[in-house]
Amino acid sequence: MSKGVLTIETDYSDDDFKVKWIEIEKIISTQDFLVTLKNGNRIKASEINHKENSDEIILKEDNFATTVIKVDDIVFIRQIKKDFISRLDASLSFGFNFTKSKNLKQLTVRSTLGYTTNFWSLDGSYNSVRNNQDQSDEIHRTDANVSFNYFLKKDRFVLFSSEFLTNNEQPLDLRLTHKAGYGKYIIHNNRMYLGTGGGIASNNENYFNNADDRKSGELFGLIEVNMFDYENISLLSNLTIYPSLTEKKRWRTNFKIDLKYDLLLDFFIKLGLTYNYDNKPVEGAAYDDYILQTTFGWEL
Repeated sequence: MSKGVLTIETDYSDDDFKVKWIEIEKIISTQDFLVTLKNGNRIKASEINHKENSDEIILKEDNFATTVIKVDDIVFIRQIKKDFISRLDASLSFGFNFTKSKNLKQLTVRSTLGYTTNFWSLDGSYNSVRNNQDQSDEIHRTDANVSFNYFLKKDRFVLFSSEFLTNNEQPLDLRLTHKAGYGKYIIHNNRMYLGTGGGIASNNENYFNNADDRKSGELFGLIEVNMFDYENISLLSNLTIYPSLTEKKRWRTNFKIDLKYDLLLDFFIKLGLTYNYDNKPVEGAAYDDYILQTTFGWEL
């Protein structure tokens, strides 16, 4: 069960059954599961039973201990399997434009990839736009990131991540940012989660126009919201602010938002916006850059 939806796979059906978690009448299973609660606790359960005539569920653990919890206090259930695919989440979407005038061609890609185990997760994303037309230089913008989260008690986590950015507007040949920090989920339920965190970062920048490359130490603070149980619409957004430790009065901002509408057979339409701002860019460069993408894709 994830994002408020319980998925049941059977041998006799081509498609999985999906029901809203808070609307289930009764659930019984003797599989091994990882269960996450609203308070951030994670329980490895060998058996799940519904308490008779009640909205409570009994979780039996490997050590024969039991935990009784209300249905709406459970925010995540994953069957514990050893195979790779069962722990994988991915999405890939594309958009393409072509016009006869000046032979304009534009390709846009927006993608995510995630792998979750019992107590840690590894996530990544890749977003890119490339624009070619006659009698004009190529325009491109690419951003990517990979992050590792280790989950602690009470909905806290430790995070490590790396971010990559290149664009013509600023004009960045490469911006590589490494981060280490600590965070906590403020809201974590069957409709949404809201998390925040902060830490330290190192920032390395190379430029196209032979400007002096820059290296700096930074602090960072972030906030992320994920809203998912709203019919066929979901929203994921995050904001990160980087005040510099080594460059006086310099600060940067990264903002991202994805609005997704689910279609049949795991296809979707996505509207995504990515924006970054630097209050002290190199000479001749813009203060900010952004990308707005409309794509069609499929998710695992």
